[in-house]
Amino acid sequence: MKPKRAGQPHTEPDSDGRLGSPHAHQRIDRHRARARRLTRSLLAATLSLGILAGCASNDSLTQQYRQGDEKGYIAGDFQVVEIPKSARGEAVVFEGVTETGEAVSSDDFLGDVLVVNFWYAACGPCIVEAPLLEQVWQKSKDEDVSFLGVNTYDQPATALSFAKDNGVTYPSVIDVVDGRVKLAFAQVTPIQATPTTLVIDRQGRVAARIIGQLASASILSTLVSDALDEDSP
Repeated sequence: MKPKRAGQPHTEPDSDGRLGSPHAHQRIDRHRARARRLTRSLLAATLSLGILAGCASNDSLTQQYRQGDEKGYIAGDFQVVEIPKSARGEAVVFEGVTETGEAVSSDDFLGDVLVVNFWYAACGPCIVEAPLLEQVWQKSKDEDVSFLGVNTYDQPATALSFAKDNGVTYPSVIDVVDGRVKLAFAQVTPIQATPTTLVIDRQGRVAARIIGQLASASILSTLVSDALDEDSP
């Protein structure tokens, strides 16, 4: 976490079914380019890592790419979904206390793209993905991006030890007592496994979710970049 810094005309479709407006063409082309970029990252990670799984997951799924309003990418139990702005729900409202005793809330992050990672110290995939999360945090922390962990099982001392052992420098909320932070997010998006990583847009809405162990830093970097590049609603 870091300190806070403070309509188109109607057109008919052309012959290939795309909107006739040049601006609409540019938006569609950017969306397709982002989807291709994310697909390449996922394919490379899948080839290098094979089948991935979280500490708790659903039945294994075959790798697939689903066309439509919501782009889903699945390899084994690993899932990445980007949610279009028109399909996002309400902003997530939460508050909690970090492992160092600092109070945090959703208001602290409005205006930033926020990455939220649900984890606990004994979760094997959480240990494996920790350096990847830190890598993206170090790369993006000067670009209106914040990171926040949500520890769902451990006491502060265990969380602090995990951060020291794995080189994690961003804070985590300790959510073991009442689970209210996880519940706040679960009310607007599925949290089916640990680890789960969410990308929150500048308005506090869930823009993307990663269910299961993060396969590569480039996947999360792409999702963060997409959220940063979005225009305000």
